[in-house]
Amino acid sequence: MDRPRENVSVVEEAISPHDTTITPWDEGRQALAEARTYWLSTVNLKGQPHVRPHFAVWVDDALFFTSNLAARKAQNLAADPRCAISTQRGGLDFVVEGVARRVTDEATLQRAADAYIAKYGWPVTVTGGAFDAPFGAPTAGPPPYHVFEVTPATVYAFGNGPVTRWRFA
Repeated sequence: MDRPRENVSVVEEAISPHDTTITPWDEGRQALAEARTYWLSTVNLKGQPHVRPHFAVWVDDALFFTSNLAARKAQNLAADPRCAISTQRGGLDFVVEGVARRVTDEATLQRAADAYIAKYGWPVTVTGGAFDAPFGAPTAGPPPYHVFEVTPATVYAFGNGPVTRWRFA
């Protein structure tokens, strides 16, 4: 399901002053893929934060989530695509920083749809550059469910011990 991005270098570093233990990126990537609930943080035009829970999937070394285009998060991302997504898995808290872009190409949408079906059992189909489904989250409204991709620029892993930072170039 996951096809790593080509020609991307990952810099792993411990940023805890008291410990230099590094969580390997393969472990971080697996934890990000297996987490269940994610929190998307955006900023509105007045600079106020906006945080909402999401289901998300890890595909092609990026996180994918859905939104109605009228939703505040989608409007915030249209004005400023920088965002952060946080989650917890295996005793680690993760923060993914990156830029969100709306996905419309059928091949990428189908890979994301397959991942949603496998992970959550959400029976989405790709239709007209978005997802269609017989149901969505209670606050999501009716379809279409537009898909956004966040390619990480920086990922942090916080735990009881050291903090690991992965930077992507």
